[in-house]
Amino acid sequence: MVDQARHFALVIFLVSLCSCGGGSSSSSPTPTPPVNGGTIPQFAHVFLIVEENHSYSDVVGNPGMPYFNSLIAKYGLATQYFADTHPSLPNYFMLTTGATIALDDTFSATVTQNNVVRALIGGGKTWKCYAESLPSVGYLGADVTPYIKDHNPCTYFSDVINSSTQAANVVPFTQFATDTTNSTLPNYGLIIPDLQNDAHDCPPGLTTCNDAQKLANTDLWLQNNLAPFLASPAFANSLVILTFDEGQPTDLAHGGGQVSTIIMSPKSKVGYKSTTFYQHESTLRLMMKVLAVSDLPGAAAAAPDMGEFFQ
Repeated sequence: MVDQARHFALVIFLVSLCSCGGGSSSSSPTPTPPVNGGTIPQFAHVFLIVEENHSYSDVVGNPGMPYFNSLIAKYGLATQYFADTHPSLPNYFMLTTGATIALDDTFSATVTQNNVVRALIGGGKTWKCYAESLPSVGYLGADVTPYIKDHNPCTYFSDVINSSTQAANVVPFTQFATDTTNSTLPNYGLIIPDLQNDAHDCPPGLTTCNDAQKLANTDLWLQNNLAPFLASPAFANSLVILTFDEGQPTDLAHGGGQVSTIIMSPKSKVGYKSTTFYQHESTLRLMMKVLAVSDLPGAAAAAPDMGEFFQ
């Protein structure tokens, strides 16, 4: 009976030892996020275009957005991609810092947390924020409609606010075409259409409109501004990501609603549709990894990789 008791106690001890990681008091290392079926390639340039406030079902298959849907047919679409929260600014922060930081769009403090600018500088990479209707190069101030500050996360970063050199990388969107023509594109570019062209407000010249008109105008803006870049020599070594900051206000799935995200590059799988769950932190991770930047801010460090989109 004593031997049976000792045997039983030994079994319990071994089971408990296994369940607590071998009895070590040190914390387990963070597991490497899965690559999801492919190797992430390297690119010289990566660009992120962010549109506004529309859910996946609003745009995917929408006959009023033929250009947008032609991109889906040619490149890769994340069909289970969700914004992190509502409203806009926290999602822009997630895309650039790996944290939502703000509770709402009224946030006005300086962001000292790690961010894309700091990571890119540390990795020896160049960057620009191309903001449509920005009043001037290096402008970090308040809204000048249709430009709006809370769609431009770079203007909150201490790394930009405290450096005139870095602030000079916040430029009007017109500079994007010039940089493409002159082969002076940065390694990383955040492209921010203004309120009239990002599907947030009515198109230029209209004071009232319906949602179909907003989306049709955004589609035309993309055709006029993105298509020339995709046809340029620069695209041969570039990755372009097109996403929406958040879904409709009533779409609360996974925090910020289901949104469409298109992964475009010469190495993209044609017409590929992913069913993997992703959020904005995975986009941040992808942008850093394709540039071989090892510093992955915030939640990007543990977010799922998006290797499945590439050949």
